[in-house]
Amino acid sequence: MSQNDTDNRITYEIQDRICLIGLNRADKRNAFDSHMISQLSEALTQYDHDDSLRCALIFAHGEHFTAGLDLMELQDKWDKGAFEFNNDEIDPWGISGKLRSKPVVVAVQGTCFTAGIELMLNSDVVIASDNCNFAQMEVQRGIMPFGGATVRFIAAAGWQKAMPYLLTGKAFDAQTADRLGLVSEVVANGEEYKRALTLAQEICQSAPLGVQALLSSAQDASRSGTAAALANIHSYLPPLFHSEDAKEGAMAMVERRAANFKGR
Repeated sequence: MSQNDTDNRITYEIQDRICLIGLNRADKRNAFDSHMISQLSEALTQYDHDDSLRCALIFAHGEHFTAGLDLMELQDKWDKGAFEFNNDEIDPWGISGKLRSKPVVVAVQGTCFTAGIELMLNSDVVIASDNCNFAQMEVQRGIMPFGGATVRFIAAAGWQKAMPYLLTGKAFDAQTADRLGLVSEVVANGEEYKRALTLAQEICQSAPLGVQALLSSAQDASRSGTAAALANIHSYLPPLFHSEDAKEGAMAMVERRAANFKGR
């Protein structure tokens, strides 16, 4: 995908070891139509398969992160595969398809409705501008959230804190999102991308095999429960302890220097 192709709903750029994925439908407040959904999945799949990349940053072109789903464009596509992903594709909302193996950071600003909230809830780090306006308003449109909010919003905020927003679709601001545990940090308007990029760069300094194992273990807990995740933790250790990166990490500690991890 070319960043300069205006037909693309998604931009894709590589900066060092970071994959920059931009929502690029600013004239429609970055509302997700079927093409944008497909292209976002393609971008995330490409990132996940590229061994040279260690972190992805999803951001939005324009003033708003996303107005949610383009319901008019998607109206006749609900049952035609617009939200179906095969075992080789990354589902941006983590409902089906291939399980993501590498971290994703998200920077949000302005309007962030419905599918946008669910997209960030399926990420690992969320930096929000203090001008954000959130709403999980599907019940006001005759439907229900189906990108993970019925599980992840409640898991993050708790039943009693989440349900008033899910059952009514009422709006809330960045400070409320922070209090509900939906975002990692709130920063001044205009600083969200810079802060998210800094965190992505910091993640890239960590041992990639360790990061991927950590992420997989955390996914075990969210998908299979605490007991299953705890029972599986030790299975990650043998390949990590025998890796070149583990040796490099130990030497870096002894020599009091920054480690240079290779992902091997």
